[in-house]
Amino acid sequence: MKKRILAAVLATASILGTVAGCDSNNTSSTGNTESKNDSTTSSTTEGESKTDESSEEEKEPVYSNGGKVLTIYAWNEEFKGFFEKYYQGLPWDVKDAEGNVIETKKFDKAPGLETLKDVEVKWVINPSEGGVYQQKLDQALKGQADAAADDKIDFFLAEADYILKYTDSEYTLDTSLIGVETADTQYKYTVQAASDSKGKVKGVSFQCCPSALIYRRSIAKDVLGTDDPAEVQAKLGSWEDFDKVAAQAKEKGYYMTASYVETFRTFSNNVSSAWVVNGELNIDKAIDDWTAQGKDYIEKEYTLPDGVWGDQKNAQMFKEGKTMCFFGPAWYYNFSMKNAQDKEKGCPGDWAITTGPQEHFWGGTWMLAADGTDNADIVADVMKAFTVNEDICSALIKNESQFTNNSKVNEAFATDPNYGNAFLGGQNDVAIFVELAKGIKFEHKTIYDQLLSEKYPEYMLDYFQDKSDKDAALAKFYKFVKDTYAEIKTP
Repeated sequence: MKKRILAAVLATASILGTVAGCDSNNTSSTGNTESKNDSTTSSTTEGESKTDESSEEEKEPVYSNGGKVLTIYAWNEEFKGFFEKYYQGLPWDVKDAEGNVIETKKFDKAPGLETLKDVEVKWVINPSEGGVYQQKLDQALKGQADAAADDKIDFFLAEADYILKYTDSEYTLDTSLIGVETADTQYKYTVQAASDSKGKVKGVSFQCCPSALIYRRSIAKDVLGTDDPAEVQAKLGSWEDFDKVAAQAKEKGYYMTASYVETFRTFSNNVSSAWVVNGELNIDKAIDDWTAQGKDYIEKEYTLPDGVWGDQKNAQMFKEGKTMCFFGPAWYYNFSMKNAQDKEKGCPGDWAITTGPQEHFWGGTWMLAADGTDNADIVADVMKAFTVNEDICSALIKNESQFTNNSKVNEAFATDPNYGNAFLGGQNDVAIFVELAKGIKFEHKTIYDQLLSEKYPEYMLDYFQDKSDKDAALAKFYKFVKDTYAEIKTP
């Protein structure tokens, strides 16, 4: 494809204030906490055309180099930390259990030590929950053409539940235009997820996210008589077996899971149809199967009536917790199991992973270049750094327990007899994820998935706890869908 760099048109008549974050857990976020319910930048459902070809032909992408501020939009600080360490080259402290600094590290091979010499990096972070991040991002993207140079979005992050909304929009650039070609080492589904309806690749992911069953070794040994991953898998390889072991765990005084939503992604990422089909709300059989399990597990007290990020669930990750199983990718136990990793109150080393009853993936983070960026060269360099730079990808595995979007690097760790994850008792988790990654499919996705997948379990909880019948719980969910997305037909 012919590459072209067009000069950015910088508006001088109207200068927009910076949209800033409001997540209390992100200490670098500042300012604006407005949560206006903005409309989506594009609208598509499964089976419908997602791009207006005539409008695409009329609009040439606008991007340039030489900007003085690199502005990045995100929904949490996970990638921010990786960027600062491995691209920007900022030092970081290693602390002990008491919070004392025992070592300061610095990644000397960081590309940004050169590319960011005269450039300020600005992060705008808003929480994902309730669609707030998308609302703020949409607002900024719609004002991109008129924004001051230092306020223009250069690139932003998106996840699997709504990436289609941005790949099939005029607000993102074909990566080949800025010199980023798809590497053979990237996992195919990550490329598929970042491609628009015409096959143009609009972004890259630094992660591959096969999801595993994460279990407590000591509890597995008490319930199953073994903590060996292969033997545990043999006893938990189907949902029927999982249910039987849940009963055994209950008899021993344990919960099988710590949240009634814990298994939801395992089912929802194995659907045979999308949430929205031909403009109508659709509840797939896999979602119905999860609903039946949720009702059963709450009634039998195999799980807790807490959300997937709830405090009650998170407390079960401490040493005193009584829960055997959690589900998640590498980013989950790295980013979401801080209680388990606490050296005093937690239980690092008392964990392992295996496939579980059903293969699935969960999430992922894609970088998308914003149309109108004035730092296209830096954006391209960042995308390459986190996908093809083997030093950075290796550091993400060794230092951050990540599973990268570089199959060559992952496979090298998977076959390294000296590699093991201390949190998992020395288990080579990369070897497990390499196998799980082979089965990932990015199918039956819509732009509505984040909120529908968040809200459906919430509305089902009343039914699970016998506070309403199923029809009443569904009626509330339908009303939420109708109120939020007027274009979706509901029963």
